[in-house]
This record gives sequence, C-alpha cells and structure tokens, in this order.
Amino acid sequence: MLPRVRAPLLRALPRRAAPSSTPSLLRAAAPSAAAVAPRLSRAYQSARDTQSDRDTIIRLLYSLGSRKEVERYLRIFTSADKFAVLKIGGAILTDQLDELALSLSFLNRVGLYPIVLHGAGPQLNQILEDAGVVPDYIDGIRITDAKTLEVARKVFLQENLKLCEALEKLGTRARPIPSGVFQAEYLDKDKYGLVGKVTSVDKEPIEAAIRAGALPILTSLAETKDGQLLNVNADVAAGELAKVLEPLKIVYLNEKGGLFHGVTGELMEVINLDEEYDALMKEEWVKYGTKLKLREIKDLLDHLPRSSSVAIISADSLQKELFTDSGAGTLIRRGYKLYKNNSVDAVGADKLRQVLQERDPEIASGSLSATTFFSELSKAPYTIYGDEPFDVVAIVSHPEGETPLLTRFLPSRNGVLNNVVDNVWAQLRKNHRRLFWTARADDENRAWHFERAEGSFTRAGKSLFWYGVHDVAEVEKIVKRFEETGRIERSYLPVGPPPRVTSTSTLGGARPFSTLARGRPSPSAVLSQRRRYATGAPAKPKKVALIGARGYTGQNLVSLINAHPLLELSHVSSRELAGLPLEGYTKAEVRYANLGPKEIEEMENAAEVDAWIMALPNGVCKPFVDAIDRGRARRGDKGAVIVDLSADMRFEKDWVYGLPELYKRDELRSATRISNPGCYATNTQLLLAPLLDLLDPAAGPTVFGVSGYSGAGTKTGEKDASTGRPVTVPKITPEALGHAVKPYALTDHIHEREAGFHLSRLVTPAGPQVKVAFTPVVAPWFQGIVSTASVPLNRAVRASEIVDRYQEKYGGEKSVTIKKEVPEIRDIEGKHGWVVGGVQVHSEGKRVVVVGALDNLLKGAATQCIQNLNLSLGLDEHAGIPL
Repeated sequence: MLPRVRAPLLRALPRRAAPSSTPSLLRAAAPSAAAVAPRLSRAYQSARDTQSDRDTIIRLLYSLGSRKEVERYLRIFTSADKFAVLKIGGAILTDQLDELALSLSFLNRVGLYPIVLHGAGPQLNQILEDAGVVPDYIDGIRITDAKTLEVARKVFLQENLKLCEALEKLGTRARPIPSGVFQAEYLDKDKYGLVGKVTSVDKEPIEAAIRAGALPILTSLAETKDGQLLNVNADVAAGELAKVLEPLKIVYLNEKGGLFHGVTGELMEVINLDEEYDALMKEEWVKYGTKLKLREIKDLLDHLPRSSSVAIISADSLQKELFTDSGAGTLIRRGYKLYKNNSVDAVGADKLRQVLQERDPEIASGSLSATTFFSELSKAPYTIYGDEPFDVVAIVSHPEGETPLLTRFLPSRNGVLNNVVDNVWAQLRKNHRRLFWTARADDENRAWHFERAEGSFTRAGKSLFWYGVHDVAEVEKIVKRFEETGRIERSYLPVGPPPRVTSTSTLGGARPFSTLARGRPSPSAVLSQRRRYATGAPAKPKKVALIGARGYTGQNLVSLINAHPLLELSHVSSRELAGLPLEGYTKAEVRYANLGPKEIEEMENAAEVDAWIMALPNGVCKPFVDAIDRGRARRGDKGAVIVDLSADMRFEKDWVYGLPELYKRDELRSATRISNPGCYATNTQLLLAPLLDLLDPAAGPTVFGVSGYSGAGTKTGEKDASTGRPVTVPKITPEALGHAVKPYALTDHIHEREAGFHLSRLVTPAGPQVKVAFTPVVAPWFQGIVSTASVPLNRAVRASEIVDRYQEKYGGEKSVTIKKEVPEIRDIEGKHGWVVGGVQVHSEGKRVVVVGALDNLLKGAATQCIQNLNLSLGLDEHAGIPL
C-alpha cells in the first residue's frame, strides 16, 4: 500500500504535508495522540475546574502539532456550515468511551459541532449470543428479524444515552436522536428481513440540536413511511448522511485505528479506490463488514467531489486527524488512474501545452516555445506518463537501442502533496529497467533525486542520476554514447579527464557529497531547477499596442515594456502627441499615432498585435473594445488580449478581474479580456482578504487611504513653453494642497464598491456580501498609497494569529512583503510590490488594525497590468518586473 499522504481538506484547499519520501516535503514526526492523551485529559480537567476559556483548550491542542496547523484548521472548521460527520464503531462505545467523550468535548469547547452517528454491532451480538441466537450475515449485512430488531432498538437507545451522559458529565451538551432522521424502504425483505435502504434524510433534528448548542448523537435506525422501524448498517447510514450534508470531514472511528492488511497485518495508510478497489474486493481477507465498509465508502465518494476523502482512525487520534498535517489511520480516496501514451495527441496537445507553459521553466519564461519542444520530442520514440488531472507529467525519450532518458518531470503542488509523484515514479520504474536523468546540484529537490537514484555523478553544480546500471564500466559506456548523440548536455556528463563515478549499488551507498532536505517548495519550484533538454530558438517577443500612453501610468508601462525581455511596443496612441517620437523607449523607434476605433478594428483584423493595453480615462474605453471585438469576429479566432486599466469593465461578468494574488490565476492564463484593478481597491482587497471569516457582520471594516497626488491624474492641453510639445502635468499639486492633505469622495468612491464586490467572491455563496467603508485622501507627495484598515471582528484574537493569517495567505507571493513595522511611503515608492504590516489588536481583542502600502502607479496600475499580461500571454507572471 502507499504511504499516508492526506488528501485535500476542502474542495480546493490543498491538504496536509506529504511523508518523507516526497520531494522537499520532509516533516518532523508529531507526537502520537495516544501519547499525549493522558496529558490532555489532566489538563482538560484542570481547565474545567478553573473555568478556563476556549483559548486554553486550543493551547492544549498545540501538543499535537504546530500552532499554525491547529489555528489554520480551526479557522476552516469554524467557518463551515457542516463541520464533520463522525461514524463511531460500537466497540469504541464499550472500550474507549471516555477517550471518545473527551475528544468530542474538546471539539465542542472550541466551537465545533460534529454530527455523531454510532453503531452498536458488538453489543448487539453479545446480547443475541447470550440468548442463544447466532448472528447471521449476507454480504456483510445483518439478517434482522422481529426479535433481533427489538433487541437492536434497546441496545441503540442504551448506547446512545450512554454517550450522551458521558458528554454531559464533561459539561458538553448532547442531544440523543435515536430515530427520526432516516426514512427508508425495505432493502430486500425476503433476503434480509427488517433491514432498510435509506431513501431520505431529515436534517431538521440535527440542525435543531446544533441551534440549541448541543451535539447531535444519532443512531442508524430508520423508519418507513408507515412507521415501521428498520435496521440500517451504521456505515451505510453515515454515508447517506454525508451525501446530504456534504461536510468538510468524514471520519469513521473504530477500535483498530484504521484498516489493516489481512495477510501482512500492516496498516493501509492510503487506499486509492480507482487504482485498488477491484483488486481489494477480490482479496480473500476482505469480507463481511470490511467488504461492506469499502463498498459503502466507494459509493459515498462516487457521489462527492473527487477531492473528498474518508478517514478511518481511533478515538484518541481524532484531534491529530483534524488539527495536524500528519493525520492518522487510513485515508480512503478515489484518486486518479495513471496513464501512459506514446503520442502527444493521445494525451491531449492543448492540455500538455498548458502544463508545459505553467511548470516548465524554459517554456514559462519564453526561452523555449512549446511548439519547438513538441517538434524536438517527435524526432525519437517517447512515452508520456501522468495522471488524469495532469498533476504529474513525465516524459521519457527512448530511441531504439538507446538508454531511456527522463527529459521532463513536471508535478503540480497537488501532485506532490497527494503522492502522485511517487505513483508516477513507480510506473516509470516498472516500465524502464534502467533510466538516466539530470538535475542541477542546487535543485530544491536534490534529496529526492538521490533517494531514487542508484548512482550519480556531480561536477560544477550539475548532477547526472541513474538507476538499473550497477557496473561502473557500463555507466561509462552509456555516458560516452550520450556524449556522441548529444541527448544530454555535455556539462552534465563525466567526460574529459576521467572523474570518479560512484554507484551506490556497488560502493555501499557512498555518495560524493551529503544531501540536505529543504523546506516545502512552492508548486512552481517543485522541480524548478531541473535541467531541461529540448532546445530551440528564443521565443519571439509579443507585440503590444498601448492606447493612452501620455499619462503617468502610460509612462510607467513604456518603461516596464522597454525592459521586458519578451514584450515589445509596436503602437502607442495619443491624440495630442500624434507624429512625435516615443521618449524613453529604446528597443525600436516608435511614434505616437492617433488611433481611433476604425484603425483599431483593422489592426485587430490583421492580427498586428498580440495584446492591447487600454490606459484611458474612465468611460472612454468601450468604443475601442467594441472595435477590437468587430476585428476579432472578422478574423475568426480568439484574437488579441485586452487589458483595461479604467474602471469601466471591473464589474462585467465576461471580463476577468486581474488581481493574481487573490483570484484565480488559471482564469487569467486563458483570458482575453482582463480588467485591471484600481490602486485603492488593490490595497483594500489585499488587506482584508485574510480576515474575511473574522469580519463582524454587525460592523464592517473601515479603510482610510492616503495617496500621492499623481493618483488624481493629469491635465490635458498643457504644453512646454519652449518646444510646444504637450507635457504631462498633474491635476493637483502640493502647492494647491497647501502641502497638507485633503479628503475627497467621502462616500461611494468607486474603489469602495469595487473592493466589496470582488471580496464577496471569496466568501461562501450563502455568506453575507462584504461591505467596506472607504475614505480616500490626497497628499502632497507624488506617488504611493498607504491604507489603514480598522476591522471589527466576530471573536477575540491575538495579533500573532492575524500575522499568521497574512503569512499563510501571501507567504509564497513574490510581490508581497510582510513586515512587523507600519509600512511607509519610502517602502514602496518606485517599487513593484505590496507591503503589509503594523498589525495591532485592540485591548478587547475584537478589533484589528492593519496597514498596507503600494505604489499607485506600479502595483496599483502598470506593474499589475504587466503581471496580467504575462499570465494571459503564457509567460512567467513576473517576467520583466524587477521585484
């Protein structure tokens, strides 16, 4: 079986760190839940005696994992409508009742309401056996006659009340719900007797219990429409309940703490149903309850999103499963089947091109085109390996009579975290008895390469790896052949003066250098330093037309494109400057033109540019966009990309809103219409996004933004007195401000509405819309915005929790800096990123103040435009941006 790597916690939330066998994802072993349970129990009793609050209970959980882990999962769980369905095996109610009650009480003390459904199989069997009745099963389902059902009803009631009483003794309210939730019809009366098949689930008793502040404790008894009680297997009932409620977590608690292989006795840490279900169900040891459990879990997961999973654990591991990255017990998920194909078309050329553009450094940067890569690939036989959602793609070149060479290994973050990387690697080992590949010595995943290699050679920062060849002389022969054919760059090969070649198989595992596992890589860095082999001509720069180039934002765009390695200006438009040369652009001579809608339509029809940047005042853009649409329709394809810097398109459904740090980058990569966010709106959204689930619904956040006077725009018609050339002059000057500050647009500023509108996309559809109170102020410096957010909260927090939220949200973003101090103008003036800091929490704990800063002309306009343009044109997001 596979080592345990936990599946995504939410539909789109990456879930839990991988084991030490995965690249750059080594983790320190967490203390076992069983080891800390007595300590938690004693501390818990002490906490009760002293009326300790929720924070004390949370601190007790820190002994299971890091504070960041615990608080992250708490935030997720407390914001969920339905937190978890817990199915409790009957044996736990007999043997581990105290541990179970303690675990459930802990969850309730931190504001969580798990929905508990329990069985009573062992208790029922014991009573029936004492009465001389031998339990009988068909396909794992208990044959239930009237006498058995009568006993079952009494046992269920007793066990239900026993658990409720144990919880009440701990001060946790619990509501027994022995029936009334499940309606059923006979499964097969002649075959199974009084056994039900659930037809509907009534959520009201469950929701009423939670509204009353009590944990709902259910049995699996069901009723027909006529009121006849029917016995339903508890695993089946839990599955039907989860299908209706769609909770964040589905956890089965049993006395063993997981599923164990019937022959080896080993814990099965992960079961991928798509790959293993059919084989498992044929195993002789999979029978009765185990077979039924697997069948019902498969049926459940078939009805839920593919990212869903079921955990089977012990009662004393519940906190470890819920609040740590390491998890516990057995994880069952659908997974994905792996594929291998010998042609790009069979895999899907468009999808493979997208993967290459997103994950391959050479192609993402534009130094190699996907077309050139495919052309080179087709010159020799090859095989493409991967999984259905393309979380890992591996490409092996294997010309007839030559040694196979791994030329690409491209995992996504999901591929690393969910163990797809090792699954694909296992397929490579199965299909190729020997394999060579290369990597740079400073690769973040260096240890991963060595773990999978049987031999290696490193020189001048470059490494050659292999497995399946144990004779040094044979290695030297293969290396010489690689040199002759040019299949591997010569700098990776031990050629020239004979270096020492080591093979871990023949030299007792010795290696020419030590390795060090680093921290978890970002998705783009999983194999970002790996050597790539395909070569080709440098990518041709993309042509950009800038409409509205005279203002401050236009000037900054000219400067950024001038320094961009893969963009070039082909057209600039300004009515006042028409015919004059563009200043500050050195790649080529470009002159201003007065481009109207008619000229733009013809340019689009002729495919003269790859992208349009609309740097026009509000309310002016639409005729130009309409002209591009007409030209696009005439040419019959998706046409050039449009990025609009005005506010005109920021609320339009068919335009993609371009704030990459917050919203879906994948949408930007395929977008042809992008609305660039406003400067104040960018600052406001970045400030508030990590705090959305903490917002007090009765008192929304207030943002006070102060901007340099360049944000007010420029005057038209101003000319240089000596040359007569039109010049850029600010509408507001420091002198006009009296070198002071001036509030303006005191209510209903367009950026106030913009920020609230788009932040509301980040909350659940049923959640309240985000309302932001925003006041802008113009100041006597030229450029730069500092915004102060005062945010009332729905619960008390500490400043450290707030800082952790910003670290979690933006820790991997190149353009974001998180600092302890309050950001100042000098931190961001003329710079291309966003800075946040100065976190302070009110003494009562229920209001936080955070400060964010950015350059309104750069990250608030021009730089963000380049980010969006890069993504939409298939380039690296930060290409040409000097961060």
